Amino acid sequence: MPDPITGASYAYQIYQQADPQYSGRASVPILWDKETRTIVSNESADIVRMLNSAFDAFTDDRTDFYPPPLRPEIDALNQRIYDTVNNGVYRAGFATSQAPYRAAVTALFETFDALEARLARQRYLLGDRLTEADWRLFPTLARFDAVYYGHFKCNLRHLYEYPALWDYARALYQQPGVAATVDLENFKTHYYGSQRRVNPSGVVPLGPRLDFTLPTTRA
Repeated sequence: MPDPITGASYAYQIYQQADPQYSGRASVPILWDKETRTIVSNESADIVRMLNSAFDAFTDDRTDFYPPPLRPEIDALNQRIYDTVNNGVYRAGFATSQAPYRAAVTALFETFDALEARLARQRYLLGDRLTEADWRLFPTLARFDAVYYGHFKCNLRHLYEYPALWDYARALYQQPGVAATVDLENFKTHYYGSQRRVNPSGVVPLGPRLDFTLPTTRA
């Protein structure tokens, strides 16, 4: 289905609308300016910060996921989560030898163990308040059992084997508007079907069956 704003059917067409000479890699997310018809940013970390505060003059929503008193701790968590979880699953999945794969998977599950301990004693990563750190972690958690566990061989434990982490992931999923962004079948089709270096056959697994709508203690 074409994008309703740009009319593009593929990401590269949006890049070419911004610059007809563009021939590089087309990646998402894309923050598009409808007035100037160009790409403002394609860096997820920057876009998160922009959406948090750059449009305050145009909305009554003052939700702040990056409050000043918590910024040092958010930044530290973001760094570890990016290095070992968000990017860690890719380092494991695209490893071409045993040592880098082992290092990536070991670091990933060490962080999962630390997050499990943290979330066993508090509602969210920084206490009772949702922050940017939670939302940067969530996309990897949402895909973990459906994709990264099998496709990228991150299979020491399922997410649902971590009681607190699994409960927390469901709590984030059940926040208003989030469920509509999670399509497990689409995730599996993309990863298993398109990354032929990792999955040469392109066969997409039928499972696992996951239910993010199960009740959570953090609601």
